[in-house]
Amino acid sequence: MIYGYIRVSTDKQTVENQRFEINKFIKKSRLKVSEWIEETISGTISPGKRKLGKLVEKAHDGDIIICSELSRLGRNMFMIMSILNSLMERGVIVYTVKEGYKLGEDLTGKVLAFAFSISAEIERTLISQRTIEALKRKKAEGVVLGRPVGSLNHKYKLSGKEEEIKKMLKSGYTKTYISRIFEVSTSTLYIFMKRNNISY
Repeated sequence: MIYGYIRVSTDKQTVENQRFEINKFIKKSRLKVSEWIEETISGTISPGKRKLGKLVEKAHDGDIIICSELSRLGRNMFMIMSILNSLMERGVIVYTVKEGYKLGEDLTGKVLAFAFSISAEIERTLISQRTIEALKRKKAEGVVLGRPVGSLNHKYKLSGKEEEIKKMLKSGYTKTYISRIFEVSTSTLYIFMKRNNISY
């Protein structure tokens, strides 16, 4: 399947410019779009709340996604790289018309994947450090940390990771990627998020 992905931030913007650019590209490349995905939504919104998230979930090995430029996928580096990483792991190829990128089967894709792994590790470290600092501050303020003596043990593998997960979701990380980071199944993550009222 070949998907043409178009996103505009407001209803005052038109999708026709992006469609024109993609059509010009596919004509030159002798490709044919099987399905168009269009949405009017801010790029700062988590992919899971956009049509793009559904596209990432259903795309599989050999599929192609064409967009006018990388910024159509998201508004910040971590979000874009998270989306691209998920797609490349599924064997999906991404073409960006303006930048001329063909990500997923060449050296550029491999370099991007490597850069993503480093960036993700840095972000995770920073989130962890901020969490530790916040806990130290609470302890210094006299806040009792941990469960009360005699209470039932409701500790799960993701217990204590609520803030990290919230920040990663807000930064645009996919739930599939977050599950891999914490070495749990996606179903475990979903259950944990529902139990702790973490929206996605």
